[in-house]
Amino acid sequence: MTHPVPPRLRKVRVLATLGPASSTPERIEALGRAGADAFRVNMSHGDQAGKVAVIQAIRALEKHWGRPTTILADLQGPKLRVGRFTDGRVILATGQRFVLDRSPEPGDAARVELPHREIFDAIEPGARLLLDDGKLVLRVGEHDADRIVATVEVGGPLSDRKGLNVPDVVLPLAALTEKDRSDLAFAIHEGVDWIALSFVQRPEDLMEARRLIGGKAALLAKIEKPAAIDRLEEIVEQCDGVMVARGDLGVELPPQRVPPLQKRIVEVSRRLGRPVVVATQMLESMITSPSPTRAEVSDVATAIYDGADAIMLSAESAAGAWPVESVAMMNAIGEAVERDPMHGDRIHFTVTRPDPTTADALAEAAKNIATTVGVAAIICYTTSGSTARRIARERPSVPLMVLTPNMATARRLGLLWGTYAVHTRDVESFEEMVAKARRMALRHGMAKAGDRIIVLAGVPFRTPGSTNVLHVVRVVGDELKGYAG
Repeated sequence: MTHPVPPRLRKVRVLATLGPASSTPERIEALGRAGADAFRVNMSHGDQAGKVAVIQAIRALEKHWGRPTTILADLQGPKLRVGRFTDGRVILATGQRFVLDRSPEPGDAARVELPHREIFDAIEPGARLLLDDGKLVLRVGEHDADRIVATVEVGGPLSDRKGLNVPDVVLPLAALTEKDRSDLAFAIHEGVDWIALSFVQRPEDLMEARRLIGGKAALLAKIEKPAAIDRLEEIVEQCDGVMVARGDLGVELPPQRVPPLQKRIVEVSRRLGRPVVVATQMLESMITSPSPTRAEVSDVATAIYDGADAIMLSAESAAGAWPVESVAMMNAIGEAVERDPMHGDRIHFTVTRPDPTTADALAEAAKNIATTVGVAAIICYTTSGSTARRIARERPSVPLMVLTPNMATARRLGLLWGTYAVHTRDVESFEEMVAKARRMALRHGMAKAGDRIIVLAGVPFRTPGSTNVLHVVRVVGDELKGYAG
Protein backbone atom coordinates (compact mmCIF):
# COMPACT_ATOMS: atom_id res chain seq x y z
CA MET A 1 0.00 0.00 0.00
CA THR A 2 1.36 3.40 -0.94
CA HIS A 3 1.17 6.49 1.22
CA PRO A 4 1.40 9.39 -1.25
CA VAL A 5 2.99 12.60 -0.02
CA PRO A 6 1.69 15.98 -1.22
CA PRO A 7 3.64 17.33 -4.20
CA ARG A 8 6.28 19.94 -3.38
CA LEU A 9 5.68 23.08 -5.38
CA ARG A 10 9.22 24.26 -4.61
CA LYS A 11 10.98 24.28 -7.97
CA VAL A 12 14.65 24.03 -7.02
CA ARG A 13 15.57 20.44 -6.11
CA VAL A 14 17.37 19.43 -2.90
CA LEU A 15 20.01 16.70 -3.25
CA ALA A 16 21.06 15.15 0.07
CA THR A 17 24.22 13.06 0.52
CA LEU A 18 23.79 9.93 2.61
CA GLY A 19 26.44 8.72 5.04
CA PRO A 20 26.99 7.53 8.61
CA ALA A 21 24.55 10.08 10.00
CA SER A 22 21.76 9.33 7.54
CA SER A 23 21.86 5.81 6.09
CA THR A 24 19.16 4.03 8.09
CA PRO A 25 15.71 3.62 6.52
CA GLU A 26 14.20 5.79 9.26
CA ARG A 27 16.68 8.60 8.72
CA ILE A 28 16.35 8.46 4.92
CA GLU A 29 12.58 8.79 5.26
CA ALA A 30 13.07 11.72 7.65
CA LEU A 31 15.30 13.45 5.11
CA GLY A 32 12.69 12.87 2.41
CA ARG A 33 9.94 14.34 4.55
CA ALA A 34 12.15 17.30 5.46
CA GLY A 35 12.62 18.19 1.80
CA ALA A 36 15.13 15.93 0.04
CA ASP A 37 14.11 15.32 -3.58
CA ALA A 38 17.08 13.13 -4.46
CA PHE A 39 19.81 11.20 -2.65
CA ARG A 40 23.56 11.07 -3.34
CA VAL A 41 25.51 7.92 -2.58
CA ASN A 42 29.20 8.81 -2.28
CA MET A 43 31.32 5.94 -3.60
CA SER A 44 34.47 7.47 -2.06
CA HIS A 45 33.55 6.19 1.39
CA GLY A 46 32.57 2.72 2.61
CA ASP A 47 32.27 -0.44 0.56
CA GLN A 48 29.79 -1.64 -2.01
CA ALA A 49 28.12 -4.08 0.37
CA GLY A 50 27.17 -1.21 2.64
CA LYS A 51 25.70 0.73 -0.27
CA VAL A 52 23.26 -2.08 -1.15
CA ALA A 53 21.20 -1.55 2.00
CA VAL A 54 21.11 2.21 1.42
CA ILE A 55 19.87 1.87 -2.16
CA GLN A 56 17.29 -0.71 -1.12
CA ALA A 57 16.05 1.62 1.63
CA ILE A 58 15.56 4.41 -0.92
CA ARG A 59 13.64 2.11 -3.25
CA ALA A 60 11.50 0.92 -0.34
CA LEU A 61 10.72 4.56 0.46
CA GLU A 62 9.80 5.10 -3.19
CA LYS A 63 7.32 2.22 -3.01
CA HIS A 64 5.97 3.39 0.35
CA TRP A 65 5.32 6.89 -0.97
CA GLY A 66 4.25 5.90 -4.46
CA ARG A 67 6.63 8.53 -5.86
CA PRO A 68 9.65 8.10 -8.16
CA THR A 69 12.81 8.78 -6.13
CA THR A 70 16.18 9.76 -7.54
CA ILE A 71 19.54 8.16 -6.65
CA LEU A 72 22.88 9.61 -7.75
CA ALA A 73 26.06 7.53 -7.36
CA ASP A 74 29.12 9.78 -7.16
CA LEU A 75 32.35 8.11 -8.33
CA GLN A 76 35.58 8.93 -6.49
CA GLY A 77 37.84 9.57 -9.47
CA PRO A 78 41.67 9.62 -9.39
CA LYS A 79 43.16 10.63 -6.04
CA LEU A 80 46.64 12.12 -6.24
CA ARG A 81 48.68 11.72 -3.06
CA VAL A 82 52.28 11.99 -1.91
CA GLY A 83 53.95 9.03 -0.25
CA ARG A 84 54.90 8.46 3.39
CA PHE A 85 57.46 10.08 5.67
CA THR A 86 59.96 8.40 7.97
CA ASP A 87 58.43 10.12 11.00
CA GLY A 88 54.93 10.42 9.56
CA ARG A 89 55.12 14.20 9.34
CA VAL A 90 57.49 17.01 8.32
CA ILE A 91 57.48 20.80 8.33
CA LEU A 92 58.19 22.54 5.02
CA ALA A 93 59.59 26.05 5.35
CA THR A 94 58.64 28.80 2.93
CA GLY A 95 61.46 29.34 0.44
CA GLN A 96 63.08 25.94 0.85
CA ARG A 97 63.82 23.45 -1.91
CA PHE A 98 61.69 20.27 -1.92
CA VAL A 99 61.91 17.26 -4.23
CA LEU A 100 59.16 14.88 -5.35
CA ASP A 101 60.50 11.71 -6.94
CA ARG A 102 59.64 8.14 -7.96
CA SER A 103 61.55 6.44 -5.13
CA PRO A 104 59.30 4.44 -2.74
CA GLU A 105 61.62 5.19 0.20
CA PRO A 106 59.96 7.08 3.10
CA GLY A 107 60.47 10.83 2.77
CA ASP A 108 61.86 13.59 4.96
CA ALA A 109 61.91 17.39 4.97
CA ALA A 110 63.91 17.37 1.71
CA ARG A 111 61.98 14.87 -0.45
CA VAL A 112 59.01 12.51 -0.71
CA GLU A 113 57.66 9.93 -3.14
CA LEU A 114 55.15 11.01 -5.76
CA PRO A 115 53.64 7.73 -7.05
CA HIS A 116 51.99 9.17 -10.14
CA ARG A 117 54.05 8.83 -13.33
CA GLU A 118 51.52 10.92 -15.29
CA ILE A 119 52.42 14.04 -13.32
CA PHE A 120 56.10 13.70 -14.28
CA ASP A 121 55.05 13.35 -17.93
CA ALA A 122 52.85 16.47 -17.95
CA ILE A 123 54.41 18.89 -15.47
CA GLU A 124 56.01 22.12 -16.68
CA PRO A 125 58.36 24.64 -15.08
CA GLY A 126 56.41 27.30 -13.20
CA ALA A 127 53.42 25.05 -12.52
CA ARG A 128 52.03 24.94 -8.99
CA LEU A 129 51.69 21.87 -6.81
CA LEU A 130 49.07 22.21 -4.08
CA LEU A 131 49.33 19.93 -1.06
CA ASP A 132 46.78 19.09 1.64
CA ASP A 133 43.78 20.83 0.04
CA GLY A 134 45.88 23.81 -0.96
CA LYS A 135 47.32 24.55 2.47
CA LEU A 136 50.86 24.22 1.07
CA VAL A 137 51.97 25.61 -2.30
CA LEU A 138 55.04 24.51 -4.28
CA ARG A 139 56.35 26.03 -7.52
CA VAL A 140 58.02 23.68 -10.01
CA GLY A 141 61.54 24.48 -11.16
CA GLU A 142 63.52 21.81 -12.96
CA HIS A 143 62.19 18.30 -13.59
CA ASP A 144 62.81 15.10 -15.49
CA ALA A 145 61.06 11.73 -15.86
CA ASP A 146 61.74 10.72 -12.25
CA ARG A 147 62.21 13.91 -10.29
CA ILE A 148 60.53 17.28 -9.72
CA VAL A 149 62.46 20.01 -7.91
CA ALA A 150 60.19 22.66 -6.46
CA THR A 151 60.38 25.74 -4.24
CA VAL A 152 58.01 26.00 -1.28
CA GLU A 153 55.96 29.20 -1.67
CA VAL A 154 53.61 28.51 1.24
CA GLY A 155 54.98 26.19 3.91
CA GLY A 156 53.52 24.26 6.80
CA PRO A 157 53.11 20.72 8.15
CA LEU A 158 52.82 17.84 5.68
CA SER A 159 52.01 14.28 6.72
CA ASP A 160 51.68 10.83 5.14
CA ARG A 161 49.50 10.37 2.04
CA LYS A 162 48.22 13.92 1.85
CA GLY A 163 46.41 14.93 -1.31
CA LEU A 164 48.04 16.72 -4.21
CA ASN A 165 46.43 19.04 -6.77
CA VAL A 166 48.02 20.11 -10.06
CA PRO A 167 45.88 23.00 -11.30
CA ASP A 168 48.04 24.46 -14.05
CA VAL A 169 48.37 21.52 -16.48
CA VAL A 170 46.03 18.98 -18.05
CA LEU A 171 47.07 15.61 -16.63
CA PRO A 172 47.06 12.54 -18.90
CA LEU A 173 44.89 10.68 -16.42
CA ALA A 174 41.68 8.83 -17.25
CA ALA A 175 38.71 10.08 -15.26
CA LEU A 176 37.82 6.47 -14.39
CA THR A 177 40.09 4.41 -12.15
CA GLU A 178 39.78 0.65 -11.63
CA LYS A 179 37.84 1.38 -8.45
CA ASP A 180 35.52 3.68 -10.40
CA ARG A 181 34.85 1.03 -13.04
CA SER A 182 33.95 -1.46 -10.32
CA ASP A 183 31.76 1.08 -8.52
CA LEU A 184 30.07 2.10 -11.78
CA ALA A 185 29.23 -1.51 -12.64
CA PHE A 186 27.88 -1.98 -9.12
CA ALA A 187 25.77 1.19 -9.29
CA ILE A 188 24.28 0.22 -12.66
CA HIS A 189 23.50 -3.27 -11.35
CA GLU A 190 21.72 -1.73 -8.35
CA GLY A 191 19.65 0.52 -10.62
CA VAL A 192 20.82 4.01 -9.69
CA ASP A 193 19.53 6.86 -11.85
CA TRP A 194 22.55 9.14 -12.22
CA ILE A 195 26.30 8.52 -12.31
CA ALA A 196 28.49 11.50 -11.32
CA LEU A 197 31.95 11.46 -12.91
CA SER A 198 34.84 13.13 -11.06
CA PHE A 199 38.09 14.58 -12.45
CA VAL A 200 36.58 15.68 -15.77
CA GLN A 201 39.17 17.76 -17.65
CA ARG A 202 37.96 17.46 -21.25
CA PRO A 203 34.90 16.14 -23.14
CA GLU A 204 36.78 12.95 -24.07
CA ASP A 205 36.82 12.00 -20.37
CA LEU A 206 33.09 11.34 -20.58
CA MET A 207 33.25 8.83 -23.42
CA GLU A 208 34.30 5.73 -21.49
CA ALA A 209 31.79 6.36 -18.72
CA ARG A 210 29.05 6.83 -21.31
CA ARG A 211 30.01 3.54 -22.96
CA LEU A 212 30.06 1.62 -19.66
CA ILE A 213 26.73 3.09 -18.55
CA GLY A 214 25.14 1.92 -21.79
CA GLY A 215 22.07 4.12 -21.45
CA LYS A 216 21.09 2.58 -18.09
CA ALA A 217 21.62 5.83 -16.15
CA ALA A 218 22.17 9.51 -16.84
CA LEU A 219 25.73 10.91 -16.75
CA LEU A 220 26.59 13.97 -14.67
CA ALA A 221 29.94 15.75 -15.14
CA LYS A 222 31.52 17.27 -12.04
CA ILE A 223 33.27 20.53 -12.89
CA GLU A 224 36.10 20.62 -10.36
CA LYS A 225 39.24 21.08 -12.49
CA PRO A 226 40.36 24.42 -14.00
CA ALA A 227 41.11 22.59 -17.26
CA ALA A 228 37.39 21.79 -17.57
CA ILE A 229 36.54 25.49 -17.66
CA ASP A 230 38.56 25.91 -20.86
CA ARG A 231 36.30 23.40 -22.66
CA LEU A 232 33.14 23.93 -20.64
CA GLU A 233 30.58 24.08 -23.45
CA GLU A 234 31.96 20.94 -25.09
CA ILE A 235 31.81 19.07 -21.78
CA VAL A 236 28.26 20.23 -21.05
CA GLU A 237 27.13 19.14 -24.51
CA GLN A 238 28.53 15.64 -23.90
CA CYS A 239 26.79 14.96 -20.58
CA ASP A 240 23.24 14.78 -19.22
CA GLY A 241 23.83 17.06 -16.25
CA VAL A 242 26.50 19.14 -14.51
CA MET A 243 27.71 19.65 -10.94
CA VAL A 244 29.53 22.79 -9.81
CA ALA A 245 31.99 21.11 -7.41
CA ARG A 246 33.03 24.28 -5.62
CA GLY A 247 35.21 22.62 -3.00
CA ASP A 248 37.77 21.26 -5.46
CA LEU A 249 37.51 24.32 -7.70
CA GLY A 250 38.28 26.44 -4.64
CA VAL A 251 41.43 24.42 -3.95
CA GLU A 252 42.86 24.70 -7.45
CA LEU A 253 41.74 28.28 -8.07
CA PRO A 254 41.82 31.42 -5.92
CA PRO A 255 38.53 31.41 -3.95
CA GLN A 256 37.45 34.75 -5.39
CA ARG A 257 37.32 33.17 -8.85
CA VAL A 258 34.80 30.51 -7.85
CA PRO A 259 31.59 32.66 -7.64
CA PRO A 260 31.94 34.05 -11.19
CA LEU A 261 32.73 30.55 -12.47
CA GLN A 262 29.71 29.17 -10.65
CA LYS A 263 27.49 31.67 -12.45
CA ARG A 264 29.13 30.85 -15.77
CA ILE A 265 28.70 27.08 -15.34
CA VAL A 266 25.05 27.53 -14.33
CA GLU A 267 24.43 29.83 -17.30
CA VAL A 268 26.05 27.50 -19.84
CA SER A 269 24.24 24.46 -18.44
CA ARG A 270 20.88 26.20 -18.53
CA ARG A 271 21.42 27.55 -22.02
CA LEU A 272 22.29 24.07 -23.29
CA GLY A 273 19.37 22.49 -21.44
CA ARG A 274 21.29 20.39 -18.90
CA PRO A 275 20.26 20.26 -15.24
CA VAL A 276 22.93 21.85 -13.04
CA VAL A 277 23.66 21.11 -9.37
CA VAL A 278 25.48 23.60 -7.13
CA ALA A 279 27.41 21.71 -4.46
CA THR A 280 29.90 21.80 -1.59
CA GLN A 281 30.02 23.77 1.68
CA MET A 282 26.56 25.26 1.20
CA LEU A 283 25.55 24.95 4.85
CA GLU A 284 28.95 23.86 6.19
CA SER A 285 28.42 25.19 9.71
CA MET A 286 25.40 22.88 10.12
CA ILE A 287 27.80 19.94 10.38
CA THR A 288 28.11 20.98 14.03
CA SER A 289 25.49 23.70 14.52
CA PRO A 290 21.67 23.42 14.36
CA SER A 291 21.48 26.66 12.36
CA PRO A 292 23.51 28.07 9.46
CA THR A 293 25.31 31.38 9.19
CA ARG A 294 23.57 34.22 7.38
CA ALA A 295 26.33 34.13 4.76
CA GLU A 296 25.60 30.46 4.03
CA VAL A 297 21.90 31.17 3.63
CA SER A 298 22.75 33.97 1.22
CA ASP A 299 25.05 31.63 -0.71
CA VAL A 300 22.29 29.05 -1.14
CA ALA A 301 19.82 31.77 -2.13
CA THR A 302 22.23 33.08 -4.78
CA ALA A 303 22.37 29.66 -6.44
CA ILE A 304 18.58 29.56 -6.49
CA TYR A 305 18.29 33.07 -7.92
CA ASP A 306 20.78 32.05 -10.62
CA GLY A 307 18.35 29.30 -11.63
CA ALA A 308 20.28 26.20 -10.54
CA ASP A 309 18.22 23.04 -10.90
CA ALA A 310 19.43 21.57 -7.61
CA ILE A 311 21.35 22.50 -4.48
CA MET A 312 23.33 19.83 -2.68
CA LEU A 313 24.24 18.96 0.89
CA SER A 314 27.46 17.01 1.45
CA ALA A 315 28.84 16.35 4.94
CA GLU A 316 25.95 18.34 6.43
CA SER A 317 23.53 15.48 5.74
CA ALA A 318 26.05 12.62 5.46
CA ALA A 319 28.09 12.95 8.64
CA GLY A 320 26.91 16.03 10.51
CA ALA A 321 25.09 16.29 13.81
CA TRP A 322 21.99 17.88 12.21
CA PRO A 323 21.24 16.05 8.91
CA VAL A 324 17.45 16.41 8.96
CA GLU A 325 17.66 20.02 10.06
CA SER A 326 20.11 20.74 7.21
CA VAL A 327 17.66 19.40 4.64
CA ALA A 328 14.79 21.29 6.25
CA MET A 329 16.84 24.49 6.07
CA MET A 330 17.60 23.95 2.37
CA ASN A 331 13.90 23.39 1.81
CA ALA A 332 12.99 26.54 3.75
CA ILE A 333 15.51 28.70 1.86
CA GLY A 334 14.19 27.41 -1.45
CA GLU A 335 10.61 28.15 -0.53
CA ALA A 336 11.46 31.64 0.77
CA VAL A 337 13.44 32.62 -2.34
CA GLU A 338 10.75 31.36 -4.69
CA ARG A 339 8.11 33.40 -2.84
CA ASP A 340 10.11 36.54 -3.61
CA PRO A 341 8.20 38.51 -6.29
CA MET A 342 11.55 39.23 -7.98
CA HIS A 343 12.53 35.56 -8.22
CA GLY A 344 10.87 35.04 -11.60
CA ASP A 345 12.68 38.03 -13.11
CA ARG A 346 16.08 37.05 -11.72
CA ILE A 347 16.05 33.46 -12.99
CA HIS A 348 15.34 34.76 -16.49
CA PHE A 349 18.57 36.78 -16.62
CA THR A 350 19.92 33.75 -18.49
CA VAL A 351 18.61 33.86 -22.06
CA THR A 352 17.59 30.38 -23.25
CA ARG A 353 16.82 30.76 -26.93
CA PRO A 354 14.91 27.80 -28.40
CA ASP A 355 16.48 25.59 -31.02
CA PRO A 356 14.64 25.61 -34.39
CA THR A 357 12.50 22.58 -33.51
CA THR A 358 8.78 22.11 -32.93
CA ALA A 359 9.40 20.80 -29.42
CA ASP A 360 11.47 23.86 -28.40
CA ALA A 361 8.94 26.24 -29.96
CA LEU A 362 6.11 24.60 -28.02
CA ALA A 363 8.13 24.65 -24.77
CA GLU A 364 8.70 28.39 -25.11
CA ALA A 365 5.05 28.90 -26.04
CA ALA A 366 3.94 26.94 -22.95
CA LYS A 367 5.95 29.26 -20.70
CA ASN A 368 4.47 32.36 -22.33
CA ILE A 369 0.90 31.03 -22.32
CA ALA A 370 1.22 30.05 -18.67
CA THR A 371 1.97 33.68 -17.82
CA THR A 372 -0.49 35.32 -20.24
CA VAL A 373 -3.52 33.08 -19.69
CA GLY A 374 -2.90 32.28 -16.05
CA VAL A 375 -2.85 28.47 -16.05
CA ALA A 376 -2.39 26.37 -12.90
CA ALA A 377 0.12 23.87 -14.29
CA ILE A 378 1.79 22.45 -17.38
CA ILE A 379 1.15 18.74 -17.96
CA CYS A 380 3.72 17.07 -20.19
CA TYR A 381 3.66 13.55 -21.66
CA THR A 382 7.12 12.13 -22.35
CA THR A 383 8.90 8.81 -22.77
CA SER A 384 12.55 9.89 -22.80
CA GLY A 385 12.23 13.06 -20.70
CA SER A 386 13.46 15.36 -23.48
CA THR A 387 10.21 17.38 -23.62
CA ALA A 388 10.34 17.90 -19.85
CA ARG A 389 13.93 19.15 -20.09
CA ARG A 390 12.99 21.60 -22.81
CA ILE A 391 10.10 23.00 -20.77
CA ALA A 392 12.13 23.18 -17.55
CA ARG A 393 14.88 25.07 -19.41
CA GLU A 394 12.36 27.87 -19.94
CA ARG A 395 11.75 28.12 -16.17
CA PRO A 396 7.93 28.50 -16.40
CA SER A 397 6.12 30.26 -13.59
CA VAL A 398 3.80 27.30 -12.87
CA PRO A 399 4.45 23.68 -11.79
CA LEU A 400 5.44 21.14 -14.44
CA MET A 401 3.85 17.69 -14.05
CA VAL A 402 5.49 15.03 -16.20
CA LEU A 403 3.51 11.89 -17.05
CA THR A 404 5.66 9.03 -18.29
CA PRO A 405 5.27 5.26 -18.72
CA ASN A 406 9.03 4.90 -18.21
CA MET A 407 10.05 4.58 -14.53
CA ALA A 408 13.72 5.22 -15.38
CA THR A 409 12.73 8.54 -16.95
CA ALA A 410 10.56 9.48 -13.98
CA ARG A 411 13.43 8.81 -11.57
CA ARG A 412 16.02 10.75 -13.57
CA LEU A 413 13.80 13.83 -13.63
CA GLY A 414 14.30 14.25 -9.87
CA LEU A 415 17.21 16.64 -10.54
CA LEU A 416 15.27 18.78 -13.01
CA TRP A 417 14.01 22.21 -11.96
CA GLY A 418 10.30 22.51 -11.23
CA THR A 419 9.45 18.98 -12.33
CA TYR A 420 6.97 16.63 -10.62
CA ALA A 421 7.21 13.26 -12.33
CA VAL A 422 4.46 10.63 -12.23
CA HIS A 423 4.94 7.08 -13.45
CA THR A 424 1.73 6.08 -15.21
CA ARG A 425 0.35 4.14 -18.15
CA ASP A 426 0.62 5.73 -21.58
CA VAL A 427 -2.40 7.06 -23.45
CA GLU A 428 -3.85 5.82 -26.75
CA SER A 429 -5.82 8.78 -28.08
CA PHE A 430 -6.10 12.56 -28.00
CA GLU A 431 -9.27 12.37 -25.90
CA GLU A 432 -7.61 10.09 -23.36
CA MET A 433 -4.61 12.43 -23.26
CA VAL A 434 -6.76 15.40 -22.26
CA ALA A 435 -8.89 13.45 -19.79
CA LYS A 436 -5.87 11.94 -18.07
CA ALA A 437 -4.08 15.28 -17.83
CA ARG A 438 -7.12 16.81 -16.12
CA ARG A 439 -7.48 13.83 -13.81
CA MET A 440 -3.82 13.77 -12.79
CA ALA A 441 -3.75 17.52 -12.19
CA LEU A 442 -6.66 17.14 -9.75
CA ARG A 443 -5.42 13.96 -8.15
CA HIS A 444 -1.95 15.36 -7.39
CA GLY A 445 -3.12 18.78 -6.28
CA MET A 446 -1.73 20.67 -9.27
CA ALA A 447 -5.08 22.19 -10.18
CA LYS A 448 -8.64 22.50 -8.93
CA ALA A 449 -11.99 22.64 -10.67
CA GLY A 450 -12.21 25.64 -12.96
CA ASP A 451 -8.45 26.02 -13.44
CA ARG A 452 -6.84 25.97 -16.85
CA ILE A 453 -3.90 23.67 -17.60
CA ILE A 454 -1.56 23.32 -20.56
CA VAL A 455 -1.10 19.84 -22.03
CA LEU A 456 1.92 18.96 -24.20
CA ALA A 457 2.36 15.65 -26.00
CA GLY A 458 3.48 14.03 -29.21
CA VAL A 459 1.18 12.54 -31.82
CA PRO A 460 1.37 9.73 -32.79
CA PHE A 461 1.63 8.57 -29.19
CA ARG A 462 4.51 6.37 -27.96
CA THR A 463 6.90 8.02 -30.42
CA PRO A 464 9.90 9.53 -28.58
CA GLY A 465 10.89 13.00 -29.74
CA SER A 466 7.59 13.75 -31.48
CA THR A 467 6.23 16.55 -29.28
CA ASN A 468 3.92 18.51 -31.56
CA VAL A 469 0.72 19.23 -29.59
CA LEU A 470 -0.02 22.05 -27.15
CA HIS A 471 -3.56 22.19 -25.79
CA VAL A 472 -5.07 24.52 -23.19
CA VAL A 473 -8.01 22.96 -21.32
CA ARG A 474 -10.12 23.76 -18.30
CA VAL A 475 -10.36 21.28 -15.41
CA VAL A 476 -13.86 20.28 -14.35
CA GLY A 477 -14.92 19.06 -10.94
CA ASP A 478 -16.01 15.50 -11.71
CA GLU A 479 -12.77 14.26 -13.34
CA LEU A 480 -12.13 11.72 -10.58
CA LYS A 481 -15.63 10.28 -10.37
CA GLY A 482 -15.59 6.55 -10.95
CA TYR A 483 -11.83 6.53 -11.39
CA ALA A 484 -9.94 4.01 -9.29
CA GLY A 485 -6.58 3.94 -11.16
